[in-house]
Amino acid sequence: MVSRRRLKPRETFGTHKKVEDCWKCYSNWDKNRQKLADCAVGFGKNATSGKGGNIYVVTDPSDNDVVNPKNETLRHAVIQDEPLWIIFEQDMVIKLKQELIMNSYKTIDARNTNVRSSPGHFGHRGMSDGDAMSIFGSKHVWVDHVTLSTCADGLVDVVEGSSLVTISNSLFTEHDKVILLGHDDAYTSDKSLKVTIAFNHFGEGLTQRLPRIGHGYAHIVNNDYTKLGMYAIGGSASLTILSQGNRFLAPDDEKSKEVTKYEYAPKSEWQKWNWKSEGDLFLNGAFFTSSSGSIFNSSSNAAFLTSSSGSSSSSSASDITAKPSSLVPTLTANAGALKCQKGSAC
Repeated sequence: MVSRRRLKPRETFGTHKKVEDCWKCYSNWDKNRQKLADCAVGFGKNATSGKGGNIYVVTDPSDNDVVNPKNETLRHAVIQDEPLWIIFEQDMVIKLKQELIMNSYKTIDARNTNVRSSPGHFGHRGMSDGDAMSIFGSKHVWVDHVTLSTCADGLVDVVEGSSLVTISNSLFTEHDKVILLGHDDAYTSDKSLKVTIAFNHFGEGLTQRLPRIGHGYAHIVNNDYTKLGMYAIGGSASLTILSQGNRFLAPDDEKSKEVTKYEYAPKSEWQKWNWKSEGDLFLNGAFFTSSSGSIFNSSSNAAFLTSSSGSSSSSSASDITAKPSSLVPTLTANAGALKCQKGSAC
């Protein structure tokens, strides 16, 4: 019998992230895959997805019939009515014929396998606009450790009244419009939108919408913005943005130093909004314009950066306490798809 040290409930592995300490450092993670459902943070923390459902093993990478998909294909798995925890038998490339539409209560778990859509796949179906991932009229959604780049339209859209969503630990590169939260300012159902953007790496070749928000509330915490493009954080309606502990590196172009972009509204209007920066790190001239008109730059948040906790009471609404921005390179070092092996910590 093999024994292992039992951890106290509050003991962590020191990754500075609850989402990682919860499962990633255990060598036997593959014996209890559904433990992952307890690890979400932020507004999407209650996304239990396929927890409690059967394990569905995808063995066939084909996608020849989108109406009546074959058993043991990914498309067949995601359209089932019951909760399912979907895993993959082996590494595979899945060339989707049309966009993959998921039913509720599903978890797609590609740990220990390398699964990707084929290069050049854009995924059009009917009125689809070619987003890599579209969260449409959904609640309690967690997107974690994905790598996205080069798509026909946006990389992630959270639209049509979706809310309680967390996008975390992911890598975004080489794209124009990255994350859209709310599709139309006239769509008032988006006023209830709540999204957490945490521990992501926004890498090279990105232009705008990191993210862009219409209505609602976005908590943007401990992300690494390697190099700003047109802008990082944009918005166009009466919304709340809390930017905490992020690292913003501006390019040398003097026209691309500003992190924020207030769209389609005069200053007299956007000053009524609620955009705030706390403890962000601004490099190479990057700066954040708050809705009050205050400018945050490289010297604005020294007190926050040197505090013992690096936290703020205003972060509690999305259940994430921001870490000091000096830790961002560590917090985002493993952003993107993971390379896990059974029997080893991931």
